[in-house]
Amino acid sequence: MVNRHRGEIEAVLDGKSYRLCLTLGALAELEHAFGEDDMLAIAERFEAGRIAARDAIRMIGAGLRGAGYDIADETVAAMRVEGGAAGFVDIVARLLAATFTVGSRNDPLAEGARAD
Repeated sequence: MVNRHRGEIEAVLDGKSYRLCLTLGALAELEHAFGEDDMLAIAERFEAGRIAARDAIRMIGAGLRGAGYDIADETVAAMRVEGGAAGFVDIVARLLAATFTVGSRNDPLAEGARAD
C-alpha cells in the first residue's frame, strides 16, 4: 500500500502493481541524468507539460529504484502500461506531484484536511 505522505504512488506496469517513490537518492540520480543543479530544476523541467520518452523512462526507473526495486532503465523502456504513451506521462505527472506537492486543505490525504 502506498503512502502519499512519503511521496509514494502506485502504477501498473506490464500488468503488475508497483510502488514508486522519488527518494533523495532517486532525485540525485535524476539531477545527474538531466544535468540539473537541484531538485526543483527537475520539477520545473516538466512544468511546461512537455516530456520526452527518454525522460519518462528515467523518471519512472528512478521512482522504481527509489521504492526498492532493482529495475534498470532498459527494462522500464520495454514495459507496457494501459493508455500507452499517455499512461506513462500520467505516471510521471503523479510521481512529480507526490514528490513536490505539499498537502492542501482540499487534499483528502493531507493531515488536517477539511472540506468547506
